[in-house]
Amino acid sequence: MKAMPKTELKYQKTIEEINIGADPFAGLVVRESDLSPNKLYFRDDVHGVWLYQANCLEFMDYLIAKFPEGRFDMIFADPPYFLSNGGITCHAGKMVKVDKGEWDKSRGPNWNHEFNLAWLERCQKLLKPNGTIWVSGTHHIIHSVGFAMQQLDMKILNDITWEKPNPPPNLSCRYFTHATETILWAAKNQRSKHLFNYPLMRTQNGGKQMKSVWRFTAPGREEKFFGKHPTQKPIGLVERCILASTNEGDLLLDPFSGSATTGMAAIKTHRKYVGIELDANYLALSKQRLQASNN
Repeated sequence: MKAMPKTELKYQKTIEEINIGADPFAGLVVRESDLSPNKLYFRDDVHGVWLYQANCLEFMDYLIAKFPEGRFDMIFADPPYFLSNGGITCHAGKMVKVDKGEWDKSRGPNWNHEFNLAWLERCQKLLKPNGTIWVSGTHHIIHSVGFAMQQLDMKILNDITWEKPNPPPNLSCRYFTHATETILWAAKNQRSKHLFNYPLMRTQNGGKQMKSVWRFTAPGREEKFFGKHPTQKPIGLVERCILASTNEGDLLLDPFSGSATTGMAAIKTHRKYVGIELDANYLALSKQRLQASNN
């Protein structure tokens, strides 16, 4: 198996030292590199929101160096599914190519798995001892993610099935229609005493134990008012993950922030949020969404 290339920090420009008061990373020193700007893109100290433009592997290496014992109560990750390889799907009744971008192209199962192992290992180190992580994915990557969690000795708590009531039809008519995604919920390690807000989940489910099959529609127009991300998740879905496993004021991380849905859900539930995203277009979209949610 070809080894995953290590993240090299090639310093080229000036040091950016971040001292921003309420920022949970006050005093963190990061540098722009060949891989990313590694800079603070947007902040809202009132609501506890900090969005960084950075390569997630590289930036998490900085955080691990500063917080070797962990820093986050919860991580929500929606990593690349590696689907952009010339396939087709249906969108708005039309046949379209599955081409989300270079970041979503597969480089083969071995490389894909090593990438999953690389970012998960960093997330594990950044979790507090009793922290948990939620990872969403389709069958294209979720089995790799689950295996990587086992390799890292994380404790898999649940696999959630997200059922989509109105999925796009299967145009080839050679497969069942893909109507679900899986979300794995795992604790940092086997010794973790994870938080589960059982009474709240039971109350939200009409007084009955909540099952691991959740039904949510895909994000509607109101969630895509400022634009959309190709793998955008409904706010309600991420909100449930947050409410189930954190308390108000807890600190959350999203290493693949995309359109900042985790940030939107964090604001709504009174948690603090740190997002990492490299793409300038998605950062601009995220900033608009986050600013609008604060009004």
